[in-house]
Amino acid sequence: MEIAIISLVALVASLLTFFSGFGLGTILTPVLVIFFPVDVAIALTGIVHLLNNFFKITLVGKQINWQVGIKFGVMAVIGAFIGAQLLLQLSNNMVLHSYQINGKTFSITPIKLIISMLMIIFALFDTVPFLKNIQFSQNKLYPGGLISGFFGGLSGNQGALRSMFLLRCGLTKEGFIATGILIACAVDLTRLSVYFTRLSSINIQDNLPLLISAIVSAFAGAYIGSKLLKKITLTFVQYTATIMIVLLAICLGTGLL
Repeated sequence: MEIAIISLVALVASLLTFFSGFGLGTILTPVLVIFFPVDVAIALTGIVHLLNNFFKITLVGKQINWQVGIKFGVMAVIGAFIGAQLLLQLSNNMVLHSYQINGKTFSITPIKLIISMLMIIFALFDTVPFLKNIQFSQNKLYPGGLISGFFGGLSGNQGALRSMFLLRCGLTKEGFIATGILIACAVDLTRLSVYFTRLSSINIQDNLPLLISAIVSAFAGAYIGSKLLKKITLTFVQYTATIMIVLLAICLGTGLL
């Protein structure tokens, strides 16, 4: 059952990535958290996210703006390394608070609390008018790359911040999408290299069927999204997804998940 649920989410999330503010990681991570520890869920999502971005590059790679991609991407890699290292430091058994409901104990840990707050913030970046309209000039590419890469390494969610900086670079719609995918690949490669040096509990072999199913589903969603890019407006879906992400983040931050 969990394979079917995660595969469906991967397909829909990958589809939405093309024409909404929500990335694959933003939606898939909280679903994986239901079945896995937070740090493992982030790492597994990172694998799906990276391979899906490689696939998307085959669809739109010719439109990459290499000048912008390199300026932003180098700093994003540095930020991702720092964020991933911080995630591993937070991935421990420290409990901030515990409580019981009907005899069952729920615990609030630092990593759950931080990730839940980040999920809410990044979800709001895609729907709150004030936050959606925040943009930065091209001379802010270096700090922008560092900041977005850091949050990418820490939580897997960096798309909203990356877009805020890239929107002012004079890129075409296709160039904006393709360059963003290139940077996302660089961040994913960096954070995954850090995760796998320290996380022994990911158990790739045990989770291989789930990973393969999620990856194939994400590929399908990306392909469909590329075909529907110019035809669909998803304002309603955008707000609906935000509400769902915020609710899941609250459950995660309060220790219910």
